[in-house]
Amino acid sequence: MALTNFILTVAGVSAAILILRSDVRNSSAIFRRNIRQIRNWIEEESLSSSSKAAEKVKPKQVDGQVHPKDTPKDN
Repeated sequence: MALTNFILTVAGVSAAILILRSDVRNSSAIFRRNIRQIRNWIEEESLSSSSKAAEKVKPKQVDGQVHPKDTPKDN
C-alpha cells in the first residue's frame, strides 16, 4: 500500500510539474508578445504626438525670403 501511494504521489507531482512548466512557458510567451505590442503602441503614440507638435510649430522665415501671401498685390 505504501509503495502504491508513493508511486501515485510521484506520478501526480510529475504531472503537475509538467503542466505548470508548459503553463509558465505559454504565459511568458504571451507576456513577451504583450510587451512588444505595448512598446509598438507607445512608439506610434510618440511619433504621432511629435508630428502633431511639428505641425503646430510656425516655420521660421529666413532673411530675404518672402512668402507669396506676404507680398503686396498690384491692383
